Amino acid sequence: MTYPVLGMGAVASIGAGPEEIFESICAGRSGLAPLRAFDRSRFKAQQLFEVDDRAQEGVDEPGRATRLLIEAVRQAAEDAGLPEDLAGIPVLVGTGLRELRSLELWWRDGVPFDVEGLDFDRALRERFGALDTHTFAGACSASLYALALGWDLLELGEAETVIVAGCDVVTESMYGQADRVQFDPPPAVLPFDASRQGTILGEGAAAVVLGRGAPAGRTPRGLLRSVAVNCDAHHQTAPDESGIAAVVREAHQRAELGPDGIDLVVLHGTGTPLNDRTEATVTADVFGDARPALTAIKSLTGHTSGSAGLLSLIVALKSLETGVVPHIAQLTEPLPEGAGLRLVTDRPLTEPVRTAQVNSFGFGGVNAVAIVEGAA
Repeated sequence: MTYPVLGMGAVASIGAGPEEIFESICAGRSGLAPLRAFDRSRFKAQQLFEVDDRAQEGVDEPGRATRLLIEAVRQAAEDAGLPEDLAGIPVLVGTGLRELRSLELWWRDGVPFDVEGLDFDRALRERFGALDTHTFAGACSASLYALALGWDLLELGEAETVIVAGCDVVTESMYGQADRVQFDPPPAVLPFDASRQGTILGEGAAAVVLGRGAPAGRTPRGLLRSVAVNCDAHHQTAPDESGIAAVVREAHQRAELGPDGIDLVVLHGTGTPLNDRTEATVTADVFGDARPALTAIKSLTGHTSGSAGLLSLIVALKSLETGVVPHIAQLTEPLPEGAGLRLVTDRPLTEPVRTAQVNSFGFGGVNAVAIVEGAA
């Protein structure tokens, strides 16, 4: 069974929509910039992948995660040809931090904040009339976790159409935690590079509209062929090879595809020493002699937490649509475990892409993998 992706929307530091984001990634344009809203004197690290949407640089604003989410959902709904009123359509949101930055500004600076705004239900109801909304606060795989739940609603016949979204903005407390953990702040995010030093946080929101079928006369953006999720509970932060291998194989099984049936893998690719090594080892083991093209986007977007999985999914859908696979920006020396893997380096690759796998692995061992195929 496959479900059509009827629409998609996204906002990130490198673009205000899926097309602009994909063009930026193919061109190697990075959203990394000096900190805009935090007091730089408090931190060793001085850079962040921020969405530049504040009215005044250096002055932070509440409600930014909600603002990005609303825009991504608006784009996806419009792309799918949905009405303004989404009252009959479930909206599932995966996030890492919800509106925690607004809570910080209230606690520290006295900026007005209503606790009901911590989740996104009220904002979605007020903007779109959405009545069946759910916020899932997880980690890096949160938006693909929400995608799996959206699949379930369609599979069980509980909904004809579902909107799945993910969003996060960087909070000062989260930035501070990353700053303390990474004693030598990485100057860049270098997925699958031997010289990678760690990740840098990013901001963004993404949304897709799924349906049990496509309306007459409307061509889907792609087809969702499977979603697999597991929780290996191996460690609070460290990845587990067996858990990741299991979820990749389950996604293949659900999609009724072997490794040689996958043309492209959009890697989780955080640029951290352990995560990339584990993902490379698992990829080499699972795919064996099969050689799909491998790419990753976090060198240009940063690690966008709750929206990361769906942002990668949208990139995969654009590759299916255009036949262009973006390269892994700034990758110059692949890590040893990546020897033999078909990492796309230097420049985008142009070739037919029929199927794509998207990896997303989160803290606590919550692993998620989606497989999409072209609509044609």
